[in-house]
Amino acid sequence: MRKTRLALVSLLSVALVSLFADPVAAQPSASAELINGLNGKLLYIAIPVTVLVEAILIYTVVKFRNNDDPTPTRENRRLEITWTIATAIILLFVGVASYGVLADSNVTYQPGVEDASGDPVVVNAEAFQWGWEMSYPEEGNVTTGTEIVVPKDRPVIIHVSSRDVLHGFHVPKLALKTDAMTGQVNTIKTVAYEEGTYQGYCTEYCGVAHSQMYFTVEVVSDEEYQDWLDEQQSGE
Repeated sequence: MRKTRLALVSLLSVALVSLFADPVAAQPSASAELINGLNGKLLYIAIPVTVLVEAILIYTVVKFRNNDDPTPTRENRRLEITWTIATAIILLFVGVASYGVLADSNVTYQPGVEDASGDPVVVNAEAFQWGWEMSYPEEGNVTTGTEIVVPKDRPVIIHVSSRDVLHGFHVPKLALKTDAMTGQVNTIKTVAYEEGTYQGYCTEYCGVAHSQMYFTVEVVSDEEYQDWLDEQQSGE
């Protein structure tokens, strides 16, 4: 029994450390902040459930390890009602927490609704075998190839599409991901908080040169972005 108690104490210690650990440092984008925050909330459910299941498993193994004549389990209506209600409560918690992320104005694009947080930068990201064409339709249709440059602390709206087959648009560190589909435009939105260069790539196998479909998202200050935009427009 001592080993069983030690195992339970260890599991509880891990749970407490995970629950009360200091939050992660500032996130690079609104999308990353919301998604990582959602993951943290879900841990409040996942860890206790994991600890409970493992505790029951260990208890069962220890108690019945030498049982050579097991008997069938009897129906326990109270237990069944209890775990059904508990499951419903967990699903409700997950649904409400997820909706809070999906409905956030910093990551959900609503056509025709003016953005209250500032004038957004609009980028068209068109995938093809095997590359990308990024353009800024509201800035004189500036085209930049595989480079996206956006200002810090300003909403960014990215319209993703494909010329040929199914592709995928993914920037892991900014928590941006959507499919690039032929004849359909998928829109993602975020606000970048940290300056720097972030790697993006195609996430759907699209042919022999799929592995070469890289692009970059460079987050700069508002002044640097305006200088870059002026340079692009004057070069056309």
